[in-house]
Amino acid sequence: MVVVSPVVGSVDGLPLCLVLHGRGDDAPRAVTLLGLDTALADAARTGTAPPFVAVTVDGSEAYWHPRASGDDPERMILTEILPRLADQGLRTTRFAAIGWSMGGYGALLLAQRHPDLVTAVAASSPALWRAYGASAPGAFDSATDFAAHQVLGEPPAPGVTYRIDCGQSDPFYAVSRQAASELAATEQGFGPGGHDPVYWRAALPAQLAFVGRALAPTAPPPRPPAG
Repeated sequence: MVVVSPVVGSVDGLPLCLVLHGRGDDAPRAVTLLGLDTALADAARTGTAPPFVAVTVDGSEAYWHPRASGDDPERMILTEILPRLADQGLRTTRFAAIGWSMGGYGALLLAQRHPDLVTAVAASSPALWRAYGASAPGAFDSATDFAAHQVLGEPPAPGVTYRIDCGQSDPFYAVSRQAASELAATEQGFGPGGHDPVYWRAALPAQLAFVGRALAPTAPPPRPPAG
């Protein structure tokens, strides 16, 4: 787990955005691959997004859902990561999630399964397939596992806002467009680019601004006039 904060000192009371990596990556590499520390600091410095903390976590290659092997990155997030971050003072009752490729799918799935916790998702090039036979080897244990953890064909989770980005040369372009439509994504980006870190880094500033708005505290209602 790597905690990236745009402020020096205490993170007490700051909101949280989980960052879920792609296949073959891990928590430290997620930071360097995206330039996450610099991008988050720039967003806070320029006012593009209010300050929030981004946390990357190791999810192995389990595609962010419970597996027959016993590997369960979803349970790790819920029962290990969130309590640790709450102990550090971060706001964990409602958080955002960013991910790319395998992690983009994982962020969308986490919101679908836990809309009481996830308020917004920004997914780059999410690894989505319309059929089990088309999925990457090892992504799912079986056709039953695939069906139980499907994102395509599902409506948006209640209370969750979505942003989907994907390059036009990416093999997941068509399914990303489908997901953006089905999930009623309020923001999307489908310009030039491929399935690579260059595209994911380019999409990150807009994604940080998107989740920052979702995590911003709601202003209190105005007081009624006296008398």
